[in-house]
Amino acid sequence: MLRIHQSIQSGRFPNATTLAGELEVSTNSIYRDIEFMRDRLELPIEFDGAQNGFHYTQRVGGFPTLQITEGELFALLVAEKALQQYRGTTFEKPLVSAFKKMAASLPDTVSVNLADWEQTISFRTSVEPILDLEIFDALAQATAQHRQLLLTYRKPARKETELRLVDPYQLANINGEWFLFGYCHLRKDIRTFVPARILGVKPTGKSFVRPRKFSLGKRLRDSFGVIAGQGEFDVVIRFDELVSDYIREKRWHSSQQLIELKDGGVELRLRLSSLAEIQRWILSWAGHAVALAPIELVGTVKAAARAILKRTGRS
Repeated sequence: MLRIHQSIQSGRFPNATTLAGELEVSTNSIYRDIEFMRDRLELPIEFDGAQNGFHYTQRVGGFPTLQITEGELFALLVAEKALQQYRGTTFEKPLVSAFKKMAASLPDTVSVNLADWEQTISFRTSVEPILDLEIFDALAQATAQHRQLLLTYRKPARKETELRLVDPYQLANINGEWFLFGYCHLRKDIRTFVPARILGVKPTGKSFVRPRKFSLGKRLRDSFGVIAGQGEFDVVIRFDELVSDYIREKRWHSSQQLIELKDGGVELRLRLSSLAEIQRWILSWAGHAVALAPIELVGTVKAAARAILKRTGRS
């Protein structure tokens, strides 16, 4: 339809036969498209018998490539607000460019007060990951193009770095933080890498085939965040009345079950494949959460609490 528009806009009075030949479609397709352009896009198209072709009866500016309702525009604004969390990443410029293009193609008939909406909805991220944009861009491109990378990586609490040959499968933003999931040739398994800890990226010039069976959703289904373990743990956590509303107001995991307690508290039950992340989460509730099961989790939380007391006593 855009090419039909351009042909009509040129003033050379194209007809269905010439357009069908140029676009390599049937004349019926041309007639259907022109009908859509006239009735749905409200373009002033008419057939001139003397010229044996179509023309515009009024001046037409740009081709209305996007039709949008007020409700859709409102949803778009919400999305634009949400995308503010990607500022500073390699996605910022293309996202801004895409929104500008969409805004430029909006029909003039849509009239809304964006100033009111600007004050109605907002998104705020108080903690932002620190990323090297060049490295992040290289990761994004290699992931999209299925290109193998040699990473200079630093593991947590380590000063020294190590080289990792990686097939990058997927970049994912999970709870506001970026992670790279890929096949590590050193470990012979899929591993999770934090882009902020990647100090260097070097393409090997080799490509790889991403396994069809790889699914990040399935991989993280039983995790509490990004750490996927091989175990099966039935986790039980008791929250007191002071924080129980916060627990009720969110869905923390797909397996969760909430049990109301007589004292106003709540018991949260989860089925997880790893205990590493849930332990830190329990401690973050500053004593208002108590691990009840499994026994391994109860022990690690108690040990962490004792370590905190010991360090506090030394300060």
